[in-house]
Amino acid sequence: MPFLGQDWRSPGQNWVKTDDGWKRFLEEHSNYCHVENNVENNKENLITNHNYDIAAKKRKKDFLNNNTKTQYFYQEKWIYVHKGSTKERHGYCTLGEAFNCLDFSTAILDSRRFNYVVRLLELIAKSQLTSLSGIAQKNYMNILEKVVLKVLEDQQNIRLIKELLQTLYTSLCTLVQGVGKSVLVGNINFWVHRMEAILDWQQLLNNIQITRPVGKGMTLTDLPLCLQLNIMQRLADGRDIVCLGQVSSELQVLSEDRLLWKKLCQYHFTERQIRKRLIMSDKGHLDWKKMYFKLVRCYPRREQYGDTLQFCRHCHILSWKGTEHPCTANNPESCLVSLSPQDFINLFRF
Repeated sequence: MPFLGQDWRSPGQNWVKTDDGWKRFLEEHSNYCHVENNVENNKENLITNHNYDIAAKKRKKDFLNNNTKTQYFYQEKWIYVHKGSTKERHGYCTLGEAFNCLDFSTAILDSRRFNYVVRLLELIAKSQLTSLSGIAQKNYMNILEKVVLKVLEDQQNIRLIKELLQTLYTSLCTLVQGVGKSVLVGNINFWVHRMEAILDWQQLLNNIQITRPVGKGMTLTDLPLCLQLNIMQRLADGRDIVCLGQVSSELQVLSEDRLLWKKLCQYHFTERQIRKRLIMSDKGHLDWKKMYFKLVRCYPRREQYGDTLQFCRHCHILSWKGTEHPCTANNPESCLVSLSPQDFINLFRF
């Protein structure tokens, strides 16, 4: 069977295996008569090998074009973020390349990284979708589909994903209108199909019926009031507190606690921001609940994640927190900087 050797220095040479060993086959000869033995068999092997190469290339092309169920590119534990051409590297690393190489598909299965990835998908949907390459956009939709399937399975973070889908759909509606300006990669009909898939996902999320646990153990309302209030103080979203207050009259009273909303405001916003949005109640006290929702509309809330991406300032390597990378610094830990989703986006703005 012929052997095809190819590297970066030449287009490659054809070698044919004979009884005397491997011999080089010159392509400029239109006749195989110069091959000593098994001429017809070797010719048949060459044709078979040529057909095999064509079939392999076709399978690879079909995989890249049609397979949207897996993420493309090899998944790396870390990548080198270069912002210019050097003797060792040509070009620069883009947001799409980082999105393709880092393993976000596995990250969404980790509860510590799930919110981080969702927030990153939301930021890309708002302003960076057009900066992604065609394959990166496929990866984006693929990861988004996995996120939706995970939420449908475990029935958690439903509102978070609904907001993500709505943000993406709104952005796509705006981009599709400007298709003549080449703002999207691919056929417009394909993007319309993706928008229809987003609407289907939204419908599935709206139809989720959360079932009550069968267990007869202790529930939240069975705990002492001080513990119930302590649990509420650990909720970082005011909408969760409002929803929890609708469960029972006791929780409704706890959800109106002024100290609870004061701590929530102080957690997410600075003192300067709070002083600019003071709201007084009818009794002459600060209405911290109304202030919180007003502050949310005016300022971004504080973001906190269990696990984040980190960037090494010494060797310019980007990786998930806790992942070792080949750093040449004397104290590698001091060079690591945790990146928020917005910092990750800003890292690729040149």
